[in-house]
Amino acid sequence: MSGTQGYPYPQVFLVDSSGGPQVQPPGLVPCWSFPPAQERVREQSRGCRGVGSWSLVMALLFLLLLVFGALGLGAYQIHRLQTQLDGIQQEVNIESKSRAPEKLVGELPETDPDRGKKASRPAAHVIGRIEKVVSQNTLRWEPKAGRAFTEGGVVYRDGGLQVNETGLYHIYSRVQFETNHCTPTDALVHSVFVRRPGSSKPLTLIEADREGYCSSGSNGRVWTSGSYLGSTLQLEKQDWVYVNVSHPAMLSHTHHANFFGLHKI
Repeated sequence: MSGTQGYPYPQVFLVDSSGGPQVQPPGLVPCWSFPPAQERVREQSRGCRGVGSWSLVMALLFLLLLVFGALGLGAYQIHRLQTQLDGIQQEVNIESKSRAPEKLVGELPETDPDRGKKASRPAAHVIGRIEKVVSQNTLRWEPKAGRAFTEGGVVYRDGGLQVNETGLYHIYSRVQFETNHCTPTDALVHSVFVRRPGSSKPLTLIEADREGYCSSGSNGRVWTSGSYLGSTLQLEKQDWVYVNVSHPAMLSHTHHANFFGLHKI
């Protein structure tokens, strides 16, 4: 600033060691009134760094809170689903236990030695026996070969089936004849009869007669003829049921062509 503007410089007095005042010349300007520029910039930068570090810490804490919150919510949902599954499983177990007694109604204890006999109905099915020499008209059967069986107290012996309970039974029999020698006057008879205790004569239950099955001039040619009998009849306890044929030597030697059986209704 020049002295032409009319503003005089303020006077500054200096004191030396001797204590006398000294007057600074008016052309000098003191330089210690303001701090250096570099120091001010450093202080401002230090303040900005402090504010930025604090914001970063707060952001990290917020992210951690979000992560832990999400984990907690997922764990709660998993626990809730597990609780629901346990409840459903308990309901299923209770329902299955409540139905179990219905399936066991009427069954006999495991320790009962006659359980199998009482649980199954009287029934039997026997198949034809191949015999080279046939001496009687009452047929013999295979009670255990192939699909043959006897159960429910039915007994097989010497061609007959014995029942151990009184009641209605379906009785059936089939036979098949095969031969290459016959005459028009030949007749085939197929019957089922029963023998009862205290009765000396057999009682015929069902019978089939077939006449004229062989036409003239058929000698030399193999022919077959089948007969099937079946009916529902009353049988008494200890009855023996048999099958008779008029020409046992003509029976087919195929096991399943001839069979005999019964079962209680």
